Amino acid sequence: MEDPTSRFVVVFDTDDINIRDDVAPTMLKTLGYTPEHYYPRLGVAIVTGAADSDFKVLTTHASENDLPVHVLPETTYYAITDSFTDTDEATWGLQAVKAIDSPYTGKGIKVAVLDTGFNADHPDFRGRKVTSASFVPGEGPEDGHGHGTHCVGTAMGPRARGENSRGYGVAPEAEIYVGKVLGADGSGSDSTILAGIDWALENGCQVISMSLGADVRTVHPPYVTAGKRALEQGAVIIAAAGNNAHRSIGDPGFVGAPANSPYVMAVGAVDSDMKIADFSAQAINAEGGEVDIAGPGVDVHSSWISPENYKTISGTSMATPHVSGIAALTAEATGARGQELWDKIVAGATSIGLPKQDAGAGLVTAPAAKQASTQSWVITVADDRTDDLASIADELRAAGVTVTRTLPNLGMIHGCTSTECTPDELVKVAGVTSASVEVSHRAL
Repeated sequence: MEDPTSRFVVVFDTDDINIRDDVAPTMLKTLGYTPEHYYPRLGVAIVTGAADSDFKVLTTHASENDLPVHVLPETTYYAITDSFTDTDEATWGLQAVKAIDSPYTGKGIKVAVLDTGFNADHPDFRGRKVTSASFVPGEGPEDGHGHGTHCVGTAMGPRARGENSRGYGVAPEAEIYVGKVLGADGSGSDSTILAGIDWALENGCQVISMSLGADVRTVHPPYVTAGKRALEQGAVIIAAAGNNAHRSIGDPGFVGAPANSPYVMAVGAVDSDMKIADFSAQAINAEGGEVDIAGPGVDVHSSWISPENYKTISGTSMATPHVSGIAALTAEATGARGQELWDKIVAGATSIGLPKQDAGAGLVTAPAAKQASTQSWVITVADDRTDDLASIADELRAAGVTVTRTLPNLGMIHGCTSTECTPDELVKVAGVTSASVEVSHRAL
């Protein structure tokens, strides 16, 4: 998929390298363009400084000087992504979002799934604490539909293979909050959904997952207010973009409510080949209605109500809890909340070459392990110990220093430690008189 940048590629159509090398950059600068990169061996320049239409002057001038050129917008290219498939160990969705590689589990993060309820007797959730409430008149929090149990499973079910199933949950140690806002028939109203959001905020949930929506093109004001106030209170509302597209027949659909609120993170769905799902709604509204991010949403295996206990289904509803689970991992990894958490989720997405109006920032991706921060030191030994550098280096290693170089003529040792180490700790090593943080130098 082409993805143009704001720069242009100028190709000089001549076989004379010397002409290209001497004349081409000068001509570009004279005409007001900025050659950011010039490759004389290729006869190619990457330039900025003009709109597409302005290059008519360049092409005309170049032709008059026997140096014909082609000009075209610079294009961004992407790695050809592999397709994913369910294995005995994990669903394709867990693999695609890299949850199985993440050291984070969502521990300490409260995630509310507002849906059709939850099958609390599911064998994969034995021993897990579930806080639940129903806002549907005449119905308890138990799931009489299955949709809610499926979403809870994807967001917070087991990540590792169990006795009965492959792993399918993104954040297996997140705290489960279930608000039943849709009845057994799979439908609900503004009053039940807003009550669920209010309840989730009252309980301090940092992530609110809503795999629900209405095919309403206009932005619905209650969810603008609710989304904004949730962010202010340290929570992110994540909602399904909608399944009203029929792309195979040319209908891109549109993002409905509540996902079309600019303060609700809207989730599109991709398949295991990293292509946009046929049903996944496309952003069309000028204000609000954007797709912010994408998640696995086709043939998603997760928990279900009894007696089946498991089911494989599709929808932007299935993509949403993948994003909500990653939100929990990101919150755990970074400590971010509210708008900062939103920003980190989007920034952590992986580009998969799909248009922004389909997949937003790209495929939601789990945070990886933090790289240990290190500090480099120049360590000076006592004058009477310069002949003992080797033994002092060994003592430094025992104290946790990675010794990278000894300088016997100077009586110094170069090494690295974690950033938590202080000079005083290094001076405690026998024979060491001082330790200075290494300074970077540059040519003057």
